[in-house]
Amino acid sequence: MIFVTVGTQGPFDRLVNTVDAWAGSTGRDDVFAQVGPTDSPPRAIDWVRSLTPDEFRDKVHAARVVVSHAGMGTILTALELEKPVLVLPRLARMHEQRNDHQTATARHLAERGLVTATFDEEELLARLEKLDSLARGPALPEAADAGLLEELRNFFR
Repeated sequence: MIFVTVGTQGPFDRLVNTVDAWAGSTGRDDVFAQVGPTDSPPRAIDWVRSLTPDEFRDKVHAARVVVSHAGMGTILTALELEKPVLVLPRLARMHEQRNDHQTATARHLAERGLVTATFDEEELLARLEKLDSLARGPALPEAADAGLLEELRNFFR
């Protein structure tokens, strides 16, 4: 399963709509999304507005790949469960966030090999087309260990 999540900060229609259109055009039936309080629900993928923390963790655990905003709660959970993470940061200029901290987070974690970062819908679609190769790779680089995850947890608390 491909698990798409927007976290708890509200809808992120740009991410969900892009994945929904991709799944619809490719016939993917293995996508599940947590979409938040959106007025534009997906048409081609299974979805819910919200999940309890336990349900969220179960979805991440069951996923081959997590596709998400660049929220640290989602990223840390995926890394702890050794799942590859594909992120599209929310952008302030699109009124998805009050500032561009998610862009900085995505760049920083991508440079360390912890996530695959995309920065627009076209790049997200290109990565989705190669999703099966992403899913085959390790979730964490070999140099990343529990110490690095603990460092990230502490940094983002």
